[in-house]
Amino acid sequence: MKVFIHDPIQSTWIFATIFLVALIVSIRRKNPKHLFPVSLTQELKGFAVLAIVFSHIGYFLATDTRFLFPLSILAGVAVDMFFFLSGYGITTSVYIKKSTSILGFYHKRLPKLLAPFWIVLALLFLVSFLVLKETYSWQYIWHSFVGFFPSADIYKDLDSPLWYFTIIFAYYLLFPLVFSKKQPWIAMVALYGVGYAVTRMWRPEILSGVINLYYVHIFAFPFGVFMGWLLEKRHIMWRAFLEVANKRLDKLHFAQVRRSLKTIKKTSFFRTLSKHLKRTLRYFFMAILGLIVLYFSYYSGYENMDKVWIISAITMSAIVALFIVKRVEFRLFSLFGLYSYEAYLIHWPLMYHYDIFYKNLPAWLATALYLVVFIILGWCIKIISDFILQKTKLEK
Repeated sequence: MKVFIHDPIQSTWIFATIFLVALIVSIRRKNPKHLFPVSLTQELKGFAVLAIVFSHIGYFLATDTRFLFPLSILAGVAVDMFFFLSGYGITTSVYIKKSTSILGFYHKRLPKLLAPFWIVLALLFLVSFLVLKETYSWQYIWHSFVGFFPSADIYKDLDSPLWYFTIIFAYYLLFPLVFSKKQPWIAMVALYGVGYAVTRMWRPEILSGVINLYYVHIFAFPFGVFMGWLLEKRHIMWRAFLEVANKRLDKLHFAQVRRSLKTIKKTSFFRTLSKHLKRTLRYFFMAILGLIVLYFSYYSGYENMDKVWIISAITMSAIVALFIVKRVEFRLFSLFGLYSYEAYLIHWPLMYHYDIFYKNLPAWLATALYLVVFIILGWCIKIISDFILQKTKLEK
């Protein structure tokens, strides 16, 4: 049920202040040993799931869309970020492993994707029957359990954000069939080509309720695959370049020049100048990225589908770059990132169908409490799914 927010602007300011204080308190200095470490992906996942939750509250749960604005305007970008991070993570993990068969890939990845999904789905159907006295057709139920969601009615479906699962599950199934370390571009082209063919050429009637959502987001996962390949290739090429450069310098007897350069670098003046220059350039780059995010977040081009996905991709790329360049880590984002998948699965039906906070508490307090509940429930779902996977020996 939609909720009435008393004084939405004031409630937004109160919540935003509390959230900002919590975010600042959670800041820790980052140790940038790698351009895109696992800790950064956790931060980005946390940022993405919070953006989605805020958007669903501000635009679909509250009767007044001014509540949580402008925290609520990045839902589409956040979904792109989830797809991007999935494509990136899968690609880098495949590069790290020496060899992975198609069945091996499925055995490692699919249980972790399906276990929390099935747990949440079973709970939702059960609680919906016992508490709301609602029943669903057997076709709807088995379609849901195989991950097929042909509609995304946020007020009528059991859990409308699960439209996301259909497309990510399809990507997981397709990826090992088309990916090759020697020719990774084939996977990028194939994954985008399949998405484009389904959403722009075929457009099956059964997917009419979600086809436009698919079209807006089909670019992000292949782009993540591309970035995963590019960064892994960068490490390989950089190591090769250093080896060749060192051999060349030795061959040309430039040892004395190299020693001189090292001596210059060790001087106090050079270190100070280099430090200030790097810091200035970093802050300037961060400012440019911040302006890009702010501008395209507000002017998202929602009136034109072709503009939407391009602007969303630009905004997402700017946010990812901003997180890479910054020299601190937001532990609050990392905490939500740890349980982002589980929180995404459960957040909407909990707030819309079973709300207890917004009905009885100020909106800012209800929102803060729901964020805490999502962490707790996410932890519980993760514990249960890990236990099931270990007992069934599906997790290595």
